[in-house]
Amino acid sequence: MTVKGGVRWSAANAYLKPAMKRPNLAVETHARVLGVVFEGRRAVGVRYAQGGEEKFVRAGREVILSGGPINSPQLLKLSGIGPAAELKDHGIAVVHDLPGVGENLQDHLEFYFQVASREPITLYSSMGLLPRALIGLRWLLRRDGLGATNHFESCGFIRSRAGIPYPDIQYHFLPLAVSYDGKGLASEHGFQAHVGPMRSKSRGWVRLASADPAEAPRIFFNYMSHPDDRTEMRACVRLTREIFAQAAFDRWRGREIQPGADVVTDEQIDAFVAQKVESAYHPSCTAKMGAKNDPMAVVDPQARVYGVEGLRVVDSSIMPSITTGNLNAPTIMLAEKAADHIRGRAPLAASNAGYFRAADWQTAQR
Repeated sequence: MTVKGGVRWSAANAYLKPAMKRPNLAVETHARVLGVVFEGRRAVGVRYAQGGEEKFVRAGREVILSGGPINSPQLLKLSGIGPAAELKDHGIAVVHDLPGVGENLQDHLEFYFQVASREPITLYSSMGLLPRALIGLRWLLRRDGLGATNHFESCGFIRSRAGIPYPDIQYHFLPLAVSYDGKGLASEHGFQAHVGPMRSKSRGWVRLASADPAEAPRIFFNYMSHPDDRTEMRACVRLTREIFAQAAFDRWRGREIQPGADVVTDEQIDAFVAQKVESAYHPSCTAKMGAKNDPMAVVDPQARVYGVEGLRVVDSSIMPSITTGNLNAPTIMLAEKAADHIRGRAPLAASNAGYFRAADWQTAQR
């Protein structure tokens, strides 16, 4: 979680709002960026629409796109940077042919492994109108209590099988059986693990639907298209079932709500996953950072867009591959590092931090 004083401490709260006091920062709201403006091969500003009027702002030094892994590649393409054939199909003049823009889309998938609780100790007791009102009142008055957390207060990582050197499955534990949107609340006390593979080999794309900036792009995640993804999802079901079967859960473990104790074969697990799997909302990698000789690289090690000048991309789209874990902190980290490059600061020393690697990873799952 990223929480301060009982409030979700977003990047806007942590970085933007304090900086809005500065005289050299102007924030335009209710605006839609239409595209980057070039003079020759140099980015010199941005066109945007606001209040039914098209406006232009000129960059003093550089233009920095931080629209995220869907909007940033869309804006690059609308501005003439991307696969030439795609741009020409939409009548967009090509500034620079860059095949990797919008490709390499990655995400984390997960499902909820739900178990009924034998004791009434879960958040199910707090789902009524009066308990929720009291939670909200306490939060409004004191910024603490159950309203000051997202309740994902424990997390874990394991390896799915032998031959995997470091963990590739992530867990979040929630003391309630419910879906993300709240519509799938179980009718009883329960708990659940959100579980899914971290390094899917499937790759999707973001492509233009038209040259109209107001029209959403076409997005194809291509989920579960690699056979290893199915192998890992099956491991998620079986290993989670094994974890919840441990003696430590004996006092609280009731029946298996989902997937259900009868879901055991590869085919049954595949069918369950196809029906119940959800995005963890971690899209990334659509304008990947890479070496100059990588034909699919979009930005260089300083987040500068290849083939043009005065343009950078700074968001999770520049990750070459998705992180083994949630994207919030890594995205903030890469933005911190990009800010150092933009400001001309000397880079920090390379990290020598280690990571867990099981001694017998080649032959054993644990």
